[in-house]
Amino acid sequence: MNTTPLELENIYDLAYKALSTNGCDHFNADSVATTVSHAERDGSVSHGLFRIPGYVASLKSKKVNGISRPTNTYLTQNAIRVEGDYGFAPVGIKVGLPELIKMTNKHGVGVLTISNTHHFAALWHETEALAENNLVGIACTAYKPSVAPAGAKKPLFGTNPISFAWPRKNNTPVVYDMATSTMAMGEVQVAARDGHKVPFGTGLNKDGEKTDNPSEIANGGVLLTFGDYKGSAIAMMIELLAAGLVGDLFSFEAKEEDNNDGGPARGGEFIMALSPELIAGKNWNEHAEKFFEQMTSLEGVRLPGQRRHTNRKDKGPRQINSALIEKIKSLI
Repeated sequence: MNTTPLELENIYDLAYKALSTNGCDHFNADSVATTVSHAERDGSVSHGLFRIPGYVASLKSKKVNGISRPTNTYLTQNAIRVEGDYGFAPVGIKVGLPELIKMTNKHGVGVLTISNTHHFAALWHETEALAENNLVGIACTAYKPSVAPAGAKKPLFGTNPISFAWPRKNNTPVVYDMATSTMAMGEVQVAARDGHKVPFGTGLNKDGEKTDNPSEIANGGVLLTFGDYKGSAIAMMIELLAAGLVGDLFSFEAKEEDNNDGGPARGGEFIMALSPELIAGKNWNEHAEKFFEQMTSLEGVRLPGQRRHTNRKDKGPRQINSALIEKIKSLI
């Protein structure tokens, strides 16, 4: 694979120009380009520039509103709904998250539901933002079916990721963001593009047989859940939280509605914030740090999110797939 070094500011500019050229105003293009450049900065390449052609496709097909103006509605003192105005999810998150932080700091617990948006990004952006404000963050979202429930060979679930972030005073938060499938579909697609195999049993081919060929999984095959029935149960939970509780589309409904332009399908997101200060008391950080000290004292253990935060310290250029850069430039 040929790569080209790009500075972080150039990654943002490339994403911003592609979005703004194809129908996004500044508010929308900036929200998405920031999310994309942060993903590249932290090494989450499957959610970085790799996603831009899909974003553009959904703008060109008019599925996504590039001039969206999401709005907040307080459902209760502890719950806000963001009406996404059919824009990209990072725009709705940008509008709703500050209000969630205020609400949780006041009441100890807050829930943010986002409806009528199109989600293509990683989830750690929003949970980490909560943790940076000394709040615990949990977020999950569904997507079009690509994952078979335990015992099945046909998809019903999306990759249904879930993210969790725990704040640490004077330190980077502990953050994980994981698909409930064996691997995120974006990672499978990147492996297929770059000619890499994936672990055997990541998914099934079109004949229902386990395979290590990412192209067979992404094209006519199906992903499996991690941990068999355990991951399947968590994926089901996420469908119910991100669709049933939000009042938006389950994965099978998103497939029925989507125009298959290659961009993100419509759906919802569930975000919960908790204040350890109000719930656990003033020594919450010191208590949790003792736990983290025990974890990291074990040989071979690192805290979730540590690798991304280490990548973030590198302010230099990132190596980007050259063919991808040319593809994005052709969209401008």
